[in-house]
Amino acid sequence: MLFKQANVYILTNTYRTTFYIGVTADLRTRMQQHAEGKDSSFVKRYHLHDLVYVEYFERIADAIDREKQLKRWHREWKLNLIRSVNPTMKYLKAELDLF
Repeated sequence: MLFKQANVYILTNTYRTTFYIGVTADLRTRMQQHAEGKDSSFVKRYHLHDLVYVEYFERIADAIDREKQLKRWHREWKLNLIRSVNPTMKYLKAELDLF
């Protein structure tokens, strides 16, 4: 299982005020689960449905380590990371078609 591929992702709300960092081996399915309000009361409560950041890993263990690292980061660091690949913080719907 340690060699399964995975993604670290960041969701936000319409106003880009709250962020959720997660890890998954199936990004498209996980986004559908979030949209349906399954598995994460935090995502549901704060309406975090806009995917603004995705990072791909060959090993799920590396993705989990990265998720833990990002969760410890300050808000400004997270914003800088997102903006480094998505300057306008647009919803990355097209990214879901890649998986």
